[in-house]
Amino acid sequence: MDKRLIWLAVGSFTMSTVGFVFSSLLPSIAADTHTTIPHAGHLITVFSLSYAIGAPLLSALAGAADRRRLLVVAMLAFVAGNGVAATSVTFTTLLLAQIVMGMASGLFAATAQATAVSLAGSEHRALAISIVVGGTTFAVALGAPLGALIAAFWGWRGTFAAVALLGLACATVLWLRLPRGLSGTKLTLSERFNAIGLPGVASSLMVTYLYLAGGFMIISYLAPLAIDGAGLSKIALPGLLLAFGVGAVIGNLSSGFLADRVGATRMVVLSLLSALVVSLAIAFGLHLLPRNLAGLLLIGIMVPWGIIGWAFPPAQASRIVGFAPEVAHLTLSLNASAIYLGIASGTAIGGRVLENTAAADLGFFAALFPVAALAVLYAGLRSYRRRFATGLAE
Repeated sequence: MDKRLIWLAVGSFTMSTVGFVFSSLLPSIAADTHTTIPHAGHLITVFSLSYAIGAPLLSALAGAADRRRLLVVAMLAFVAGNGVAATSVTFTTLLLAQIVMGMASGLFAATAQATAVSLAGSEHRALAISIVVGGTTFAVALGAPLGALIAAFWGWRGTFAAVALLGLACATVLWLRLPRGLSGTKLTLSERFNAIGLPGVASSLMVTYLYLAGGFMIISYLAPLAIDGAGLSKIALPGLLLAFGVGAVIGNLSSGFLADRVGATRMVVLSLLSALVVSLAIAFGLHLLPRNLAGLLLIGIMVPWGIIGWAFPPAQASRIVGFAPEVAHLTLSLNASAIYLGIASGTAIGGRVLENTAAADLGFFAALFPVAALAVLYAGLRSYRRRFATGLAE
C-alpha cells in the first residue's frame, strides 16, 4: 500500500468530523448565538447541501488541474472556514463558514478518491478508495466523540479550532508528500450526470437519499433527543457518539463480507428494515418508558444502531458499482452527493418536526423514510429486471 493514501484518509477524517460532530454542538451553538436548536440545525443542512453541490460542480470546474495543488487548496479553504467558525460571533457568519467548509469538503472528497486510484493503480482501485473512505468511518468512530469531548471542556469554538489545526497539518503533509503532475480528467457537468440515466442507478440514488434523510432526522438532533427526550446529561453525548462510532466501524467492516456472502441487495434490505425498527424503538421507548429507562434504552441502542447505519453504505456502493462498473467513479460520486442531500433534507425536516412536536416524535417521522426507500428499491429492481429481460429477448 502506498503510505501517502493514509494522508488522504486523514484529510477525509478531518473534513467528515465536522459533519458528524454537529449533533453534539447544536445546543451550545444555539445558546451562544441566541437561536433555537432547530434553527441551529440549518448549519448541518447548509454544510451538507454545499458538499453535495460542491463535489460535482467544483470537480467539473477544476477539470484537469494538478491534483496535489487542488487537494491542498481545498484543505486550506476548509481550514479557513473552521477558523472563521471558531471566531464567529453571529449565526450568519457561522452559516457562511459552513458553505465554505462544505464546498471544500466536496471538492476534496472527489479529488482524493481519484488521486488514490492514480497512486495505487487501477488494479488496486477498490482498496485505494476504501482507504480514503475509511477516513469518514473513523470520523464517526473517533472524530465526532473527540470533537464532542473537546467542546465539553473548551466549547464548540475549541472543536472548530482543533479541526483547523489538524487540517493545516494534513495540508502541509499532502503538499510535501504528493507527487507533482497528477492531472485530473476533464468532464463537464452533463457528462458527470449522464450516469444517472443508466439502468438501476437513479432508483439506487433515491434509496441512498431516503435512507440518509431518515437516519439524520434523528442523528442530527441526538443532543435534544438525549437531553430532553431521555433525560441524559450533556456529558453523556461524547459517550453516545463513541458507542455509535464503535458500531459504525463494526458495520462498515462486516458489511462488505456479508454482502459478498448474502448479496448486496439483501444487505441493503436488511439495513432498511433494521433502520425502521430502530426508529420505532426510539420513538416508542421515549414515549412509553420512564425517563431513567428511556435513557438506558438510548444508550443501549447506540452500538447496534451504528452497526445498522454503517452496514448500508458499503453494500449500497457495491450495488451501484455493479450496475455500471465502467463508470464507477461517476456513480460513486453521485452516490456521495445523494448521501449529503439526504443528510441536508433529514436535518431540515427534523428541525421542523422538533419545532412543532416533542423530540421523542422524531423517530416516528424518521420511520417513514426506510419504508419509502424499500418501495423505491422494489420498484427499481422490477424495472431493471424487466429492462434486462427485454434486452435479452432482443
